[in-house]
Amino acid sequence: MSKVEDFLSTEDEQEIVEAIRIAEKNTSGEIRVHIEKTTSMDAYDRAMEVFHELRMDETELQNGVLIYLAVEDKTFVICGDKGINDIVTNTFWDSTRDVMVAHFKQGNFKQGLIDGILKAGDELKKHFPWQEGDTNELSNEISKG
Repeated sequence: MSKVEDFLSTEDEQEIVEAIRIAEKNTSGEIRVHIEKTTSMDAYDRAMEVFHELRMDETELQNGVLIYLAVEDKTFVICGDKGINDIVTNTFWDSTRDVMVAHFKQGNFKQGLIDGILKAGDELKKHFPWQEGDTNELSNEISKG
């Protein structure tokens, strides 16, 4: 796979964006996906850099979640903002990660992302339920590096 654009088809991307929309219907949390070819940095450090570049740290409740993938490195990171991390345990994202890993190991990246997004939405709903007047603060589109 030579380009990030080849990682998912246009149809796959549309299904992932729809999963984000569905997940965000029940939570005030904001979910984004960022895909890039590779990183020379530690994956978590790069994910946090992207988190800030996408202005995910500017949501009202500090409840943004980034799913970051470095395709050629075969690595991904799920990182949440301060509002989430301040109230959840260190294992909060483990169930989301495990769902994704199961699909990724089989080469099913689209379904791994969709199931991970929906699981993240379920987890966020427990602490950040959707409330009247909530707005979609961040784009649901997949960003690429």
